[in-house]
This record gives sequence, C-alpha cells and structure tokens, in this order.
Amino acid sequence: MSGSPSADRSRVFHDWRQAVPFVLGISLFLALVLSLCIGAYPVPFATVARIFVRLAWPAPLSQHVPWSLTQQIVVQSVRLPRIVLATLAGVGLGLSGAALQGMMRNPLVGPDIVGVTSGAAFGGVLALVLGFSPFGAVGLAFGGGMVALVLASGLARLARGGGVLPLILSGVVVGAFFAAGVSFTLYVADPFYKLPTIVYWLMGSFAGATRQKVLILFFPTIGAGAVILGLRWRLNLMSLGDSDASALGLKVQRLRWLIVGLVSLIVAAQVSVSGGVGWVGLVVPHFSRMLVGPDHRRLVPTAGALGGIFLLAVDDIARCITVQEMPIGVLTALVGTPIFAFMLWRAQTRGWANE
Repeated sequence: MSGSPSADRSRVFHDWRQAVPFVLGISLFLALVLSLCIGAYPVPFATVARIFVRLAWPAPLSQHVPWSLTQQIVVQSVRLPRIVLATLAGVGLGLSGAALQGMMRNPLVGPDIVGVTSGAAFGGVLALVLGFSPFGAVGLAFGGGMVALVLASGLARLARGGGVLPLILSGVVVGAFFAAGVSFTLYVADPFYKLPTIVYWLMGSFAGATRQKVLILFFPTIGAGAVILGLRWRLNLMSLGDSDASALGLKVQRLRWLIVGLVSLIVAAQVSVSGGVGWVGLVVPHFSRMLVGPDHRRLVPTAGALGGIFLLAVDDIARCITVQEMPIGVLTALVGTPIFAFMLWRAQTRGWANE
C-alpha cells in the first residue's frame, strides 16, 4: 500500500536535502578549477589540466610542453595559493557562523555581529605594529577574538530577558571598543612603512597569498572545522535549550566554551592572513538553512561548502572587475549588508528566524 501524496513529497524533499552537501562539494571543486582559469591573464581549462597532470606525473625537462612558462607561473605560483586561501577562509567562516548560531540558538548572530572579527583584527594589527612573526600574529588575533566573544556573551547575560537584541547590542559595544583600539594602534604606527600596509590589510585581501599563509590557515581551519563537524548532533541538542540539553546528558557550559575557542581560532587564523572579511559567517548559514533546514547534521557541512563557494566567487570578482584589485572586505560588505537586511525583514514578517 503506497503512502499519501503529501508523505511522498515530504520524503522526496527530505532525500533532496540530504544530497545538498554532496552537490555543493562538487560545485566547490568545479569553482576551484574555474577560478584557476579566469583573471586578468586567462588560461584555457585544457592548459590548466595539463599543468596539474605534469605536476602529478613529472616528465623529463627536455620534453616539450604545450604551454608557456608564464601560464605555468600564473596557475601554479600566483592563482593556486590564492584560491586555496580564499576557499579555506570561506569554509572556516561558514562553519564558524553555523556553529555560533547553533550554540546561541539564533540565526541572526555571526562572528562580525558578536565582535569576534573586531577583536581578532585588533590582535592582528597589534602584531603588525610590534613586528611579530606570522604565527605570533595568529596567537594575538586568537586572543583578541576570544576576549571579544567572551565579553559580548558576558554582557548579553547581564541583560534582563535575554534574546538576540542584548547579544547584538553587546557585540556592537565590544566591536566599538576594539575598533577604538585599532584606531589608536593606527595612530601610533609608523606612517611611512607600517601604516599603509595595515590600512590595506584591514580592508581584507587575498593578494600576496603564499604557501606559508595557506599553511597558517589550513591547520586551524581543518582541525577546528573537523571538531565542529563532529559536534553537529550536540548543536541539535543545544537548540533545545540549556535545561533540556543538560537533562539529556550534555555538558552545556563545557561545550559552549569549546565552540567559542574553535570559532575564535578559525576567525583569528583567517584575519591574520587576509585581514577583515565580514558578513560571510552571518549570511552563508542563512542560505544553508534555506537549502537544508535547521538540522545541524546537514546545516554545518552545507555552510562550510557554501562559504567556500561564496568567498571564492567574491574573490574572483575582486580580481577581475577592475584593473586595480578591490579589497575583498569591501565586496563582502556590499553584498552581505543588503542580504542581511532582507533576511532580517523576512525574519520579522514571516518568523523565519525561529525555524
């Protein structure tokens, strides 16, 4: 006996949602390949494929190759590190936003809103002024992001009634405090050597990507991201509320601090290598929720893959739209702010924030 038509449609829709992370993973790979081909110096797809085949199976140096040395340098040394860096940053920010929203049980928060990005930016700027090594910059950025998130959460808990508004206001306060710290650091920085570099770095950019920067971002993003993926079902329990999650055996406070540390590590690593890249961790989980629903078992990997695709596409636009490259943080803000305004309107008029 067959089920009702409505049940069949619901089953098909559920199966389709399960396939979304896999489809997005394939799309991310295709976006990586396409990004290697486009730019101010276009390289045909067939040439890109041949270059990577040659890298995988080296041939004798005397053997003729059907591409120029310039094409190989552009693909292998210029675009590949940058594309990997942008993808890692997008994946990490997508995972961080989904984890934060699940932990705080509200889809209207993100690393930017709660002040993590501002705190990490202050730590990164301080490291640049003091001449720290890249790994020292990650450490200071991590400390700044961690302190910012803890301060925002603490201020929100002091507010009566709870909810998302106290958290947003706390994030604004903490972000403004660290923004003031960044401004003071810029004021005392060397105006001839360090100040121009710091100002451009604050606007965000993947230009000048190197293997060292890729490694600095790779290990925190993959390590912390893997732990976040392993906590997906616990995030589902946290969405029930602290009391119900504790009754089911979940150590809520310990898990909350673990997520805070993981998110701060990812954001700090991203900020230390590419500067401020906002709105990704806020907007991308919204789109992911529209695709797969609120179940974090599907939502978290979807947010990671979609974040990589989104930031990679924005970086492609940044390096192709004008002769002089536009900072990536400017583009993500231009794209993210109207999308967030629309989502906020939709949440208020249709109750989507409570899904």
